[in-house]
Parts: sequence; C-alpha cells; structure tokens
Amino acid sequence: MPDIIQLLPDSVANQIAAGEVVQRPASAVKELLENAVDAGAQKIQLIVKDAGKSLIQVIDDGCGMSETDARLSLERHATSKIKKAEELWQIKTKGFRGEALASIAAISHMEMKSRLRNRDLGTKITISGSTIQTQEPTATADGTSIAVKNLFFNTPARRNFLKSDAVEMRHIVEEFERVALAHPEIAFSLHHNDNELFNLNLSTLRQRIVNVFGTRFNERLVPVSEDTAIVSLQGFIGKPEFAKKTRGEQYFFVNDRFIKSSYLNHAVSTAFDELIGRGSFPSYFIYLKVDPTSIDVNIHPTKTEIKFSEERSIYAIVHSSVRNSLGKYNIAPSLDFDQESVLNIKPLPQNAQVAPPESKDFSFNPFETSKPSNGPSKFNSGKSGGFSQNWKELYTITEEKENQVPLFEREKEELLQREETSTDRERPIFQLHRRYILTQIKSGFIIIDQRRAHERILFEEIKDGLERGEGLSQQQLFPQRVELDGKDIDLLEDLKEDLQSLGFDIEKFDNESVVVNGIPAEAAEFDVSAFMQDFLEQYKTSVKDFQNQYQEGLARVMARSLRIEEGKSLQKAEMLDLVDRLFACEQPQVTPSGRDVILNFSLEEIQRKFKS
Repeated sequence: MPDIIQLLPDSVANQIAAGEVVQRPASAVKELLENAVDAGAQKIQLIVKDAGKSLIQVIDDGCGMSETDARLSLERHATSKIKKAEELWQIKTKGFRGEALASIAAISHMEMKSRLRNRDLGTKITISGSTIQTQEPTATADGTSIAVKNLFFNTPARRNFLKSDAVEMRHIVEEFERVALAHPEIAFSLHHNDNELFNLNLSTLRQRIVNVFGTRFNERLVPVSEDTAIVSLQGFIGKPEFAKKTRGEQYFFVNDRFIKSSYLNHAVSTAFDELIGRGSFPSYFIYLKVDPTSIDVNIHPTKTEIKFSEERSIYAIVHSSVRNSLGKYNIAPSLDFDQESVLNIKPLPQNAQVAPPESKDFSFNPFETSKPSNGPSKFNSGKSGGFSQNWKELYTITEEKENQVPLFEREKEELLQREETSTDRERPIFQLHRRYILTQIKSGFIIIDQRRAHERILFEEIKDGLERGEGLSQQQLFPQRVELDGKDIDLLEDLKEDLQSLGFDIEKFDNESVVVNGIPAEAAEFDVSAFMQDFLEQYKTSVKDFQNQYQEGLARVMARSLRIEEGKSLQKAEMLDLVDRLFACEQPQVTPSGRDVILNFSLEEIQRKFKS
C-alpha cells in the first residue's frame, strides 16, 4: 500500500488556520488593530466598506517594517514578539503567534505598505490568497497601512455564512471599542462607507468611555480602585439605576487585553445584589494589572480567555472593590436616622410634666374597624358549622383596582365601555398574582401566562404587518430627541426601511441623537427614549440568530419590547380580549422562542389529586 500521509501546502495550511483566526470581518479588524498597537502607534485609523466584506484598512503611525520584515510577516509563525517557549509566560504584547497576517492574506486580496521612521522609502507588497504578486519600493508615510479587500473571496462557503451588513458592522464596532477602551493614550478613528463613526483623541480613561458611549455616560460612572500585591485594579462601574435588561457595557481588561470571564462577571454581579432588579445587568469597565507570569493567555485562538494562577483571590478582590465603591459613593442603601423626619422630634424641656392620655375607654381595640356592638362579634357569627365573616373576607377574591391601565391603549374606549354580553358573563375568568389568567374550558381549566400570551399576539400581528409592509405608526405631537451611541445611530440608518415597516419615523439629528417623529401604535403608552434603547438592545442580542428569517427576528424583538410589564393588573374585559386574541393566533401554545404560554388541567387530573 503506498504512503498516504503528506505535508499540506502552505496555502492550504494558511486557509485552515484562517478558519480559526478569521471567523468574520471583525476578526480581521481585531488582529490588524492589535498589530498597530504593538507597533507603538500613537494614531490608528480604521476604514471599512460594506461591513468589511469589500474593504478593511488599518493605517498606523507605528515603527513600520523593513523590506525583509514586511515579507516575513506574511509567513506562518513568523513573529517579533517571542523567540523561545519560556517567553510565553512573559507576554506583554497583543499578538505573539505570528498567524494573523498569514491567515488573513490566505483568504483575501491584501495590499501592505510600510516604512521605517528613519528611511526615505518604504515597501509595498500585494498578495492574493497567500501568493505574493508584487513587492516594490514606494513612497509612503511612516508606519504601516494594510488594506484587506474581498475577504473570503476564495472560501465562498465562509462568505455565505456571514450575517447582514448591520450585524457584521456591529461586531466590527465591538472589536474597535474593545481596543480603543484598552488604550485611551492612543487616538483612534473609524469610518464606514465614508461616514465617520468615531474620532477619538488621546484622553483619560473616563473621557474615553464617555467619547465611545456618549456624554450621558459621564453621570453614570462610579470610580473603583484597589491596589494589592496580587492585582492592581482601576476602572468604573455603572450606577445601579442605569442597569439594563440585557448585557450591555461589560468590559474586563487584563494587562490592557480585553477578556471574557464569567467567573469575574459573577464577582461584579453579586456585588450589586439587592441594588438592581432580577434580570438586570450592571455596566462596568474594570482594568486589572497582574504579573504576566501569573496568567496564561495562550489557551484560545482569539486570546479573549485567560487563566489566572490566583483566580479565587482576584475574584474576592474584584467583588470587595466594587462593593466598597458602591458604599463609598453612597450608592448602596443605608439607614441614616439623622435624616428620618419621623424621628426628628424635639426633646422636652427640663422638668416638663407628661400628661397621661385622657381616654378611659379601656375596651378600645385599635385593630377593630367598627365599634363593638351587643350582637355577635364580627369574629364569630354566632352560627356553628360555618366560616366566620372574617374568614369569608379572607377567602373572597376581590378585584384589584390599582395599576389598571388598559392592556391595549388603542382599543381602550371600545374595550372597556363595550356592553358585556351574556357569553362574557358566563365565562368565568380571573387573574392570579397579576401574572396568570385562569379560565374554565369544557374538560377542566387552563392557566395562561399573560405576558407570554401578549408576546405571542404581538409577534404574529407585527410579522403580518412586516410581510404586508403596513406597520401602523403613532405620530408624536411633539417630536422627541433620543440620545444614543454612535454605533446605534448607524444601526438605525441601516435599518431605516425595516423600521418604517414597523411604524417608526426616525431622523438622525447629530452623531449622538435622533429625532423620533413616530413610533409603532402599540408603543403609544411607552416612554419613547426607554423604548428605543430597549428595542436596540433586544435587536443586538437577538436578530443575529435569524439570518435566514430576518423579518421574524425583527418581529420577535418588537414583541419582546412591547409586551406588557410583569405584574400588570388586568380588568375582566382585558383578560377576555387577551384570551380571544391568543386563540386566534396560529401557535397560541408557545411564545416565538418556544416557551409555554398555556397550561391545561383536566378534570381527571384534579380528581386524581383529591383521591390521592
């Protein structure tokens, strides 16, 4: 039998490596930006076209490369960062494996220009799919410029798996923000399709955070600081009242490298216990400095995961630092008896006499709601074998009058003023703990989760409106200005046509805000600013999973944003209307994400319970 094992050609090996290193355009952006930082750049420009599919260009004013170094940088495992294995435990740079440029070049058309600071001319190299086409001297600025064109041109399967431009651009912006936040001492800029999204001058850490996420962030930040023998910690946490329903701005940096750590995230989250509601997530920007020999950064191709030798100690330090900061800046709740007005009683003058109460009716009972009578006590009806009146009151289901805002604002008048039909009167229905609706059916009874039911109803209505392109819009009497991040404004621009189909009427005001002229009719009773921010958060965390069912993804996001809040009290007419609309849906049993809406209990099940 002939020998069958052979060495792979470099071009094939590079494409295989590219599959690990370059998963999408944002992966190439990350590698190129980190190389620019390692080159000692003071100014870095990122230029993107078509969400990185047509062009990704990074220009820096770093140290540059010689002709030989520029050529060698395109070979696999060629690096200036380490020379021997022992240095893996002393890594201080971003990259060190020497795979990034070779991997990117293997799946794109690349043009590299680079010049050393003390040279008159630089070098220019063009590459196509790992093959160097030309190398020649050229006049260029100090530093390095790398342009990556037609990414995945020779791997169409990978290109077909890319998401929409809006989703891919969001990933690029995330990578850009992570590098920019790690290095406030470097100026960064980002242009997409000739539009400037970011222009960040060198600044302090706080100013960099504000410049990235908007001026409104300045009032939200609380500094956190701790210096120990194990770790030095600096950064900021968000005030509890600005916690979001989705994971938003949560950043850990270790030795200026962005990392993901569910373990350390838990340390921060538990520090916010009892300060934020269940299902809310705090913002944080925490920078850790540790001895490079105490961490291992070589456990993941993208280097976003690391191992700590003192993991438990660092967890405790992060937790206590955040907790101390919340207390130090009076964020955590505390009792200040000096401020309690009910205890602010003037002391009596010396030798003052205290008069006893004048009432001599010692039969007075403060717990009685009416005066005692000579007849039977209210706690005893005088009849044996039955509940007392007091117990009857406890077991009587009464209508709750508070918080009874109509469920469907558009239909409030006809819904609440309609004449109750004999069928309605015959349909027993009531609300349980302001969360569930109980109603009788022929075979027993059902319990409906009112919030999930509303989500299902809205999902099908919105999806139908999107397919017909007829979203109902509620025009604002006074257009409202909403402050948003630069990336969110760019996202709204990309989604403009789809948002119009949903009922939005939005115009860009400036780089930090938009003007909302109209919103979907279902959102008429919502705070416009809060609704817009919640919608965008839901979109960024959900729609990416619906590449082939984009309209369905949008409908899911809208339905989750518009569904009634938890614990809403409903009137009978609203409950009946909700149930009728739910059973008119194609799939009333489950939410769009597959969670149960209805639980069915048969009479047989109930009888078995009583017999057991």
